[in-house]
Amino acid sequence: MMTSTAFENKTVIVTGAGQGIGFEMCKQLAYRGATVLLNDIDEVLANDAAQSIRGEGAGNCIACAGDSSDKDFIQSMVDLAVEKSGSLDIVIANAGITLFGDFFTYPQDSLYKVLHTNLGGTFFLAQAAANQMRKQGKGGSLLFTSSVTGHQAHKDLAAYGMTKAALEMLAKNLVLELSPFKINVNTIAPGATLTERTMDDPNYEAVWSRITPMGSPARTIDIANAALFLVSDGAKHITGQSLIVDGGWTAISPSPNEV
Repeated sequence: MMTSTAFENKTVIVTGAGQGIGFEMCKQLAYRGATVLLNDIDEVLANDAAQSIRGEGAGNCIACAGDSSDKDFIQSMVDLAVEKSGSLDIVIANAGITLFGDFFTYPQDSLYKVLHTNLGGTFFLAQAAANQMRKQGKGGSLLFTSSVTGHQAHKDLAAYGMTKAALEMLAKNLVLELSPFKINVNTIAPGATLTERTMDDPNYEAVWSRITPMGSPARTIDIANAALFLVSDGAKHITGQSLIVDGGWTAISPSPNEV
């Protein structure tokens, strides 16, 4: 793997990063010189992921296992980042859960769990990170992982899609709060992506290849490349925006349930 110094002297927190898109973001950031705190609620997954990145001999990656929707744990992650390197420069709120369910019978506990994790965790991580960045006085970057389901309706994902649309509105609102401190905030909205979780479905790749204009679902590197741009110094004048990475699916939006 070729390395670079594009993120040298930057310290980054990425939540929900034990595998999939979050893991790829951590790997690419570490390869480019960042000190990365890799968070996952699963301690074994977090430790193995961080070790995997360090084991390839490129980058400083620290496992940070815990519940990224817990306010006290969120603050401990921010404190650890500062302890390890003296500052916090970039935060990617990637953690989220997907609980499918029919709207007419969707249970209350499922709704509140999705809201707590997807919205509460992101909100309070942004709050803690922004307070630290404001204190440092040198700006910073926040990135929230949204979804194409925040832009287009998807069967049995009313609750999930609602939270992803809300994250994009949160980013727009925070432009007012954070711009005076040179902190930019954006969202990235992945479409169908090949990950450990989606590949559990043996039909996933074939179905989404047929209904994606570019002919295939995204790879995790496709999402990570877009994310790295949005948190790079080259994107400092971009804020309050959402970047959809979906191979063109939202332009036509065929449902996988109809294939």
